[in-house]
Amino acid sequence: MSPLARLGLHARRGFGRLTPEPFTISVFLTALVLVVAVAFGERPAGAPLWHALASWHASAGLWRLLAFAMQASLMLVLGAALASAPPVRRAILSLTRLARTSRQLTLLTALVSITLAILNWSLGLVGGALFARAAGASAKARGLRLHYPLLCAAGYSGLMVWHGGLSGSAPLKATTTRDMVEVLGPELAARVGTIPLDESLLGALNLTVTGGLLVLGPLLFWALTPRDGEDPEARPIADALADEVGREAPVEAPPADAIERLERSPVVTWLLALPLAAALALYVHERGLARIDLDTVNLTLWLAALLLHGRPHRFLAACEEGVRGCAGILLLFPLYAGVLGLLEGSGLSTRLAAAFADASSGLFTTLAFLSAGLLNLFVPSGGGQWAIQGPILLEAGLSRGIAPADAMMAMAYGDQWTNMLQPFWAAPLLAVTRVRARDIVGYCVLWMAVGGAWMIGCLLLLT
Repeated sequence: MSPLARLGLHARRGFGRLTPEPFTISVFLTALVLVVAVAFGERPAGAPLWHALASWHASAGLWRLLAFAMQASLMLVLGAALASAPPVRRAILSLTRLARTSRQLTLLTALVSITLAILNWSLGLVGGALFARAAGASAKARGLRLHYPLLCAAGYSGLMVWHGGLSGSAPLKATTTRDMVEVLGPELAARVGTIPLDESLLGALNLTVTGGLLVLGPLLFWALTPRDGEDPEARPIADALADEVGREAPVEAPPADAIERLERSPVVTWLLALPLAAALALYVHERGLARIDLDTVNLTLWLAALLLHGRPHRFLAACEEGVRGCAGILLLFPLYAGVLGLLEGSGLSTRLAAAFADASSGLFTTLAFLSAGLLNLFVPSGGGQWAIQGPILLEAGLSRGIAPADAMMAMAYGDQWTNMLQPFWAAPLLAVTRVRARDIVGYCVLWMAVGGAWMIGCLLLLT
């Protein structure tokens, strides 16, 4: 067994024993931030000690991400429905067969996840999870001794690359004056101006960082995979899940009456598919592919799943299967929204970001990266983090002669970096693949270490 594969085995064992489930982590994180906010946070004069509770349970706290939770739940359900459509299932399984060995299969899974995440973060998350599940079933069918959680970690790897991709929240919001004024305020926005994509996503810094991660990620997961038969603790995908991936649709009994014939009629499918397709075409025509958002991704998934299942009752049955995995999203999103409300309402988020802004020019972008990584553990939202850190970092960067695009991208890289430790974003993948957080976190930490070193090196040399 190679040294890196042995390191992966030790990381798997160590972190597997020490990592609780995401819900437990989120509860302890909520308690910690609540205590700190009460003890050290800002509150209006004369306000009671428990004023922080108002920030936690108010509409800007626990309930602020309800729309986002619905978007994420739909993304999971519709993505699972799409993957279960017979043409897609056959295509994914055929793609997994391009890899002949365990190491090639892990490399291919990471490559798919990272490539999709560069195109759109939600495609990377759901697509990576679905491909990892199919790869696990393919490995089992071919008798490859491959640790299934390693495939799942590879399927999650794209979430450490997404903010430098085409759906990056901060770069996209920095392209218009209106969005810059909304985040920075009119005075600072006038000094900074807009940041065009050819300076951010298409700039030399980001092309180097993101291109390097696209190469490093698959190679790392290839190296972490023991050769066939070398892993003494290889755990394949569960039989039930493998059967679910490869199962063909059962033969249906003929409809019993006119209502059942209607419910199975493709006419119902087309009555919804046509307006969905028209809405999608109109959106792309008006805004272009570069401004695709989560609603557009969900609309695309809905349209594709509906058409590929063909019949409405088959589509509904596939969605019902996907709904089972939504519990983690529905419970975790409000808790993290409450943490965000506590941090903002108590002023702790601003103080945390400002603490890293007082740095020399040579280390400014590196410390911006590290502060963003730390803040992401508490505020797992690229857009939310840009709103909190953007004004502070750009103001401090201007005074040190740092290009606004460099300061912004340093924050974006830090935001994506600690996604490998953030159970908030892992919830959809865990639901699709049916593994536990403790099963994948060891591999994610190794990817985080390698990717973090690459990003810091690029920031030191290129900014």
